[in-house]
Amino acid sequence: MAKTSAPAKIVKSSRIELASNTKAKVVGLLNERLADGIDLALVTKQAHWNLKGPGFIGVHLMLDGFRADLDEHVDTVAERIAQLGGIALGTVQTTADATSLKPYPTDIVPVQDHLKALIERYADAGNKVREAIDACDEAGDADSADILTAYSRMLDKSLWFLQSNLA
Repeated sequence: MAKTSAPAKIVKSSRIELASNTKAKVVGLLNERLADGIDLALVTKQAHWNLKGPGFIGVHLMLDGFRADLDEHVDTVAERIAQLGGIALGTVQTTADATSLKPYPTDIVPVQDHLKALIERYADAGNKVREAIDACDEAGDADSADILTAYSRMLDKSLWFLQSNLA
């Protein structure tokens, strides 16, 4: 279940011409997606390190690329939070508290099991990013919506690759 977005406190001045309540709402939305993105990046590495079996090398290498893509989008989201005058919440503690993704199983090894677990989380993250795109548009922040749109496209492409590797 998606957590409800609460407006965040704006703590730094920003000359971006958006209403302060818009900035606060969008910072809250972006921090939610930031937590999920950091979590997704970590579980992607969890799978990368621990998968075994048929298709290992292809999936192992593919996940390295996914992690690099996630890191780029997570950084862009965090920087947008700072641009709007908010604080990007990216510590392990804040991520653990804020992620909406289901905990990743740490006791699986087969490639196919990791693919299924990743598919579930990439799909969930992508759906929540799409919801945040609409919310940013409604709030009047087209730039944040655009950032999330690029992120959504990457998640959808990664999801397609993951699903294409299922037996």
